[in-house]
Amino acid sequence: MPSHRRTCTLLDAVLSAGGELGVDQVLRHIVETAVVLADAEYGALGVIGDAQRLSRFLPVGLSEELAARIGPLPAGHGVLGELIRHPRPLRLTDLKEGSGGFPAHHPPMRTFLGAPVRVREEVFGNLYLTEKRGGARFDADDEAMLSMLAAAAGVAIDNARLYHESRRREQWLEALGEITRSLLSGAATREVLGLIARRSGDLAVADSVVVFLPDASTGELTAVVAEGVDAERLDGTVVPGDGSLAGLAARTGEPAVTADLRTDPRSYALRERDRAAGPAVAVPLLLDARAGGALWLSRAAGRQHFSDGEVELISGFAEQAALALELDRRRRAAEQVDALRERDRIARDLHDLAIQRLFAAGMTLQSAERLIERPEAAARVGRAVDDLDETIKIIRSTIFGLRTAAEPRDGAGLRRRVLDVVESAGQALGFAPSLRMEGPVDTDVPATTAGQLLPVLTEALSNTARHARARRVDVALTVADDVVLTVTDDGVGLDRGPAANGGCPPDAGEGGLANIRWRAGQLGGRLRLEAPPGGGTRLVWHVPLPNGTRPKGDRPDGNG
Repeated sequence: MPSHRRTCTLLDAVLSAGGELGVDQVLRHIVETAVVLADAEYGALGVIGDAQRLSRFLPVGLSEELAARIGPLPAGHGVLGELIRHPRPLRLTDLKEGSGGFPAHHPPMRTFLGAPVRVREEVFGNLYLTEKRGGARFDADDEAMLSMLAAAAGVAIDNARLYHESRRREQWLEALGEITRSLLSGAATREVLGLIARRSGDLAVADSVVVFLPDASTGELTAVVAEGVDAERLDGTVVPGDGSLAGLAARTGEPAVTADLRTDPRSYALRERDRAAGPAVAVPLLLDARAGGALWLSRAAGRQHFSDGEVELISGFAEQAALALELDRRRRAAEQVDALRERDRIARDLHDLAIQRLFAAGMTLQSAERLIERPEAAARVGRAVDDLDETIKIIRSTIFGLRTAAEPRDGAGLRRRVLDVVESAGQALGFAPSLRMEGPVDTDVPATTAGQLLPVLTEALSNTARHARARRVDVALTVADDVVLTVTDDGVGLDRGPAANGGCPPDAGEGGLANIRWRAGQLGGRLRLEAPPGGGTRLVWHVPLPNGTRPKGDRPDGNG
């Protein structure tokens, strides 16, 4: 090729390479231009990876069929390794002299020219040319041309990297904006965590993503959200706080990276995985001031490991996502405080206004009752007074319920714990049971009685949910001289039900029903089963307070 034409082609190659924004396009264009300018049969660009080995190899001049017959691409031994160890231009007249030989089906190659590609003083890879056409040797002009192309390639690769990095950062920011909008729209925390997992997996091009959250009591971490490959199996996985990638990231607050999960002892989450796993990274996900979780991403075996830049981006993304979750948690807490204040105001108004007025109306009716001469009219007024008393009791129970809901759950009293049991039973029943509590439940019921009452209530509601086929369940807890727990349902009843507590199967005489009787007997109480007039079953668990009467209790075998 004439020198002026060669110079023009070289300039065009440099300019066009600088205009490319994709790394792969830049690399291939550089190699193809070098092959043309040096009049070479074959060319390639090798990218240097870990341990000074070639991580990528882009050949030009070999057909796909021939490349497949040759087998695996070179890793960086022989002459290629020499250029890696000593990154400076290298010319050889006979490639066999510095080579360890060629694999089968490899085309003949004698002459060789190589030059390093530097990106900001870092050796990115090497340009290779072999087999100059016509049997000629590569000369100094070829070497100068290839060195210029290598320098232009370094600049173009750097530009492409910067563009790719800035574009990726834009995508991360878009993802964070999506997460913030989701939180502001009132989405549930689990839904937002799922969004964090999906978006981070997409942007990091990961095959599997898991969000691990800590268990304060055990120190272990549980996978609450999993996306991608093996998501169903990974969901719910528990890993130790010590000795796992996720645990290490959560405990230290620093990213934990591995190049191959198959050989890393910290790969607890993937030991039973069917598909081979490769690189992985876990970054801390701080959800509150006391404990943190981890965002864990992995790629399949053979894929490129997570670079420092990717780890930095993933860490920043996790930090911002955790900040958004924390802000949302604080917002929800503030809303809850406002709701609790409103509950307390309603409870005060009910006590100071409604109950006082009803009580005054009852007193007025009682006074008027004595002035009524007709017995049937006096009886009707008496029933109205009784109804007002019952209404006052219901309102007082509602007030207790409102104030109990405002209590913190840590160190909760019996009233709070009874409410929790009833709320939990609603999931199994398919509806919320009604609850009425009267008397000094939190102050006068001793811990031993409370410790027996809660399992009794749980057992009764569980049996009702499993066997009674009820559409309504009423729970009442009354504390006066004794403690009376009543559970009433409108289910199949004592006659048609499996057994006489609204849900225990026939053999439950030695199981749930006997346990309930036994717990009453331990406290000197008793169990009574009734059939309400409207159908269904009523369970009455009655135990005395320490200063009250202690009736003889039933034995666990039910023969008391």
